[in-house]
Amino acid sequence: MEDRTNAIDLLNEGAEAGLPMKVIADLLGVCRRTLRRWRLDISEQGFSVDRRKGAPRKVAHKFTVQERQKVIDTINDSRFADLPPGQIVAILAEEQQYVGSEMTIYRIMREERLLNHRGRARQPRKPRAVPMLEAKGIHQVLAWDITLVPGPIKGHYFYVYMVMDVWSRRILGAEVHDVECSKLATDFFDRVCRDEGLTSDAAAVLHSDNGAPMRSIKLAAKMRELGISLSFSRPGVSNDNAYAESLFKTMKYHQSYPMRRFRNQDTVRCWIESFVEWYNSEHRHSGIKYVTPNQRHFGEADAICAVRQQTYSKALMENPRPAQPPPNGDRDAVPSIYPWPMNNRAQYTASRCSIQASRADNNADRYRHVALSAEPSYASISQQRPKAGSFTPLKAPCRSTLLPALLPETLVLERFLSKPLTRLELLTSP
Repeated sequence: MEDRTNAIDLLNEGAEAGLPMKVIADLLGVCRRTLRRWRLDISEQGFSVDRRKGAPRKVAHKFTVQERQKVIDTINDSRFADLPPGQIVAILAEEQQYVGSEMTIYRIMREERLLNHRGRARQPRKPRAVPMLEAKGIHQVLAWDITLVPGPIKGHYFYVYMVMDVWSRRILGAEVHDVECSKLATDFFDRVCRDEGLTSDAAAVLHSDNGAPMRSIKLAAKMRELGISLSFSRPGVSNDNAYAESLFKTMKYHQSYPMRRFRNQDTVRCWIESFVEWYNSEHRHSGIKYVTPNQRHFGEADAICAVRQQTYSKALMENPRPAQPPPNGDRDAVPSIYPWPMNNRAQYTASRCSIQASRADNNADRYRHVALSAEPSYASISQQRPKAGSFTPLKAPCRSTLLPALLPETLVLERFLSKPLTRLELLTSP
């Protein structure tokens, strides 16, 4: 602030001596606007402060050293050792004491490195990595779940136990029961593992949600006996068992699914058997390149995809793509014979250019008519076209109406699509 006062004194002395402000500003190394602002601040309030962002400022209501120490002692008091500043301010206000606002206490704590976890509560943990299960072949990762289907009366349901192979999407087993219990789940997996030939050498992983049968001790003991590891969904995460849930949606939205209810348990079993047969043998699954689960499970998918690729390559050779125009717009370098018309984007661009050209012609005619009717004194100017290469300043009061009248139609279109000019080169035909 003292340097600014000295600079203003030099400015005043130079002004009395007749020196321009620019010369004094160049000597001081600042611009004239800065000198004017400093002189205005000093003449009004007697000093000039640094208004730049982050510059130190003198705050009138800044805490003194004693007030700041009182805030620190209050924060470190045993009464408030585990309380946030918001509660500290509220408690002290009830006792008719005030040491500072909540934001002030937070600022002082941050400056004194006291803004740490307060109290004995567990500190918030960082988000854990999402556990992943990778399947590179059959019988490596299995997913299973239990869903309900409506019975003959309202409130009565049948329970469908279903397990699938995640890699091939094949349904390995499905059963229908009246109840949901761990014993039925244990017997169900005992039969599935025996039918599929699953042993401890396969090192399979069985994934499920956190239902009671899935978490039961009986099922865990059976899986340990069969050499299968258990995997469960994370608590509170509803889409960790997405493969099984997607399978149930495909089942319940199938066209043969009854619109109302099943009559009895035998009806449900018959329908489930037909659905499993359709799903494994006929359903083209989008997650496995539209092959059936049986084709992928038994190793037929690679040959089918190879046949598809040969078909696509043959179709591309029989129907080659047309030559595309170069990006620079050089139409002479492009063959004039095309198997079919140009692409839609080229047609769209050509139509847009023709529309803009027609609009420009209409506007040029309208402006020329306005110029000739509104300003008769300039009509002779529009009729007498100057020679090519000459410059004519536009001194007419209505420049926008006279500009098209001075130009040929081809130049009107060219200048109408570009920005307006103050001086315009008039090019005319001889």
